[in-house]
Amino acid sequence: MTSLDEARALLAEFPVADGHNDLPWALREQVRYDLDARDVAADQSAHLHTDIPRLRAGGVGAQYWSVYVRTDLPDPVAATLEQIDCVRQLLDRHPRDLRPALTAADMEAARGEGRIASLMGAEGGHSIANSLGTLRGLYGLGVRYLTLTHNDNVDWADSATDAPRAGGLTAFGREVVREMNRLGMLVDLSHVAATTMRDALDTSSAPVIFSHSSARAVCDHPRNIPDDVLERLPANGGMAMVTFVPKFVLQAAVDWTAAADEHLRAHGLHHLDTTPEAMKVHRAFEERHPRPVATVSTVADHLDHMREAAGIDHLGIGGDYDGTAFTPHGLDDVSGYPNLLAELLDRGWSKADLAKLTWKNAVRVLDAAEEVARALRTTRPPSNATIESLDAPTG
Repeated sequence: MTSLDEARALLAEFPVADGHNDLPWALREQVRYDLDARDVAADQSAHLHTDIPRLRAGGVGAQYWSVYVRTDLPDPVAATLEQIDCVRQLLDRHPRDLRPALTAADMEAARGEGRIASLMGAEGGHSIANSLGTLRGLYGLGVRYLTLTHNDNVDWADSATDAPRAGGLTAFGREVVREMNRLGMLVDLSHVAATTMRDALDTSSAPVIFSHSSARAVCDHPRNIPDDVLERLPANGGMAMVTFVPKFVLQAAVDWTAAADEHLRAHGLHHLDTTPEAMKVHRAFEERHPRPVATVSTVADHLDHMREAAGIDHLGIGGDYDGTAFTPHGLDDVSGYPNLLAELLDRGWSKADLAKLTWKNAVRVLDAAEEVARALRTTRPPSNATIESLDAPTG
């Protein structure tokens, strides 16, 4: 039996519980939620990283669907509700394959039924509009994690990719974390500044997650996790879910992206500009300087390091499919997870280790958050604090 055969056999018993997939946003952007135009029951490889046949081929047994919205939208709360509605429509259309899941027990029930447990995570604190009532509303609609920021700061937390403003979490930001603990909503620290990571770990009484982040010691990008934070996960009980985005896992891709962005700026263009003029300049740069390609081995290098820093009980997988334009060779779409497991088997990872990586850790962390919430709800009522009351300037 080859390593790939062994990987597929393991996934049949302990499938992947992936922390982050942006299919709902891709459906919004491509077809404005016309699910007939992008029927994920059929092969959508010409348009998407994700469809049901490839989820099955990849051994996916649970998926946190991201209900991400951009920070610059005029009404991010309404847009988030539309994303939640998209997930619900997907579940209604594909009940034989996708099972709604709110709890760790739901995840296990889906595994027993041979269906894909479908959870939701909101990506960015802008989705709650500085309102703990809105946070509770999202939880009531099924959202089971909140990424505290996306690429931009929010009023109460610093992002990894924005200029520091709060110095981590503000007083209101810490109250958001405490209310998430009381609800049983996982605190997701992907995208946040290292200062925010540390403040959240200081504040949270429940396990935290990184839904799609890799190791900064292996690839020096601010979206990745410093070793001192990885080393705190055992005491917290949380987990870091490795991501596949090339510019977060391959140092050559980080350097290439920086050079490409500088090339655009030299032509008077913004690095996020997608106008025809900008794309022409970008293609010319790429012709002269081919884009570095990450591989399965690149991602495995991160997992080797993360296991050394945090321990096998605190690792998972969060591919970020349909949230990135480029993917590693061998992890081209959601069918690629067996290739990663085969690589890890070849590196000496045991089947017991891989079962934790793919399934057991994700179930344990959600179950632990639920247990903390049950205890907190007996002693603490819902918080009605406001950002104005907690973060008002003094003096």
